[in-house]
Amino acid sequence: MDIAQLGEFGLIRHLNKENKINNASTRYAIGDDCAVLHYPDKEVLVSTDMLMQGIHFDLIYTDMEHLGYKSAMVNISDIFAMNGTPRQLTVSVAIDKRFSVEDMENFYRGLRLACEKWGVDIVGGDTTTSLTGLAISITCIGEAKAEDIVYRNGAKETDLICVSGDLGAAYMGLQLLEREKTVYVQMLREYQEKYGKEAKRPPLPEFEPDFAGKEYLLQRQLQPEARGDILERLREANIRPTAMMDISDGLSSELLHICEQSHCGCRIYEKNLPIDYQTAVQAEEFNMNVTTCALNGGEDYELLFTIPIGDYEKVEAMEGVRVIGHITKPELGTQIIGRDDQEFPITAQGWNPLKKEENK
Repeated sequence: MDIAQLGEFGLIRHLNKENKINNASTRYAIGDDCAVLHYPDKEVLVSTDMLMQGIHFDLIYTDMEHLGYKSAMVNISDIFAMNGTPRQLTVSVAIDKRFSVEDMENFYRGLRLACEKWGVDIVGGDTTTSLTGLAISITCIGEAKAEDIVYRNGAKETDLICVSGDLGAAYMGLQLLEREKTVYVQMLREYQEKYGKEAKRPPLPEFEPDFAGKEYLLQRQLQPEARGDILERLREANIRPTAMMDISDGLSSELLHICEQSHCGCRIYEKNLPIDYQTAVQAEEFNMNVTTCALNGGEDYELLFTIPIGDYEKVEAMEGVRVIGHITKPELGTQIIGRDDQEFPITAQGWNPLKKEENK
């Protein structure tokens, strides 16, 4: 169905007819100039992300349902990174005439799947026309008690540095997708050069990407998971992080953010970095340094946090969490200790979308 058949408000009604309200704080959702939320005794957390076609995602290998799921999860992850509970989501999209109603249905199906996993309500947004592809802007609203919020500036000397899950897999998944995209684009180019743009030409050869045994890496890139489960385990163990953030731009970048805002230094150990077997194998296949991938790859959406050293035994017993180092005095700098015990300064080589413009 062509989107023009429904129009803007018809599309909004169509995409949101299956939305369900999960939270008492959602007084009024979609249908007026504003959503109405009620928070009498808690702090409100708000996080916004924009995703631009060609910058943050490639529709050659990203389907609309996965895109919707990822768009929601990366925002939900920001609320968890503050030790909060996500409650509501607003979704704004700019679309061009190439997209159909079915495309947007798939996008919203992914959004709903992510929101249903964490009990989040979709409460509004906006739609408009784009001349340059798909643009997505999502705002996630959450809540937390003032005393429970964890900022980036609370790390203290001797605190332990911890990460959830494993690192570098999402980056390896991206490298796989980009490799197969290159093969596919070259196949199309050769086909067009051979047959031109004639109306009568043989069918395009079927393309089968080489992803056998790489499913985990692809899932980490296309369908990341916000780690609210880790927060639940920390609360059950009575552990309150002193500083925390999610790993979107790469471990090195996020760790430097914490050290800068907490006015401290750090030591992390290469041998302690959690790396999945598939990530290590794929890095070797691409002739890439797996430690560099783990430090700088980004899009893992794992939690990086610091805890008091007295909680060491508790966190060591916790599944899915690894202690990778400790906080030091600021004058000792930010260092990674290699497997040969040599020290190297940690540098931020992760995702920075404005870096080229800044260097002009």
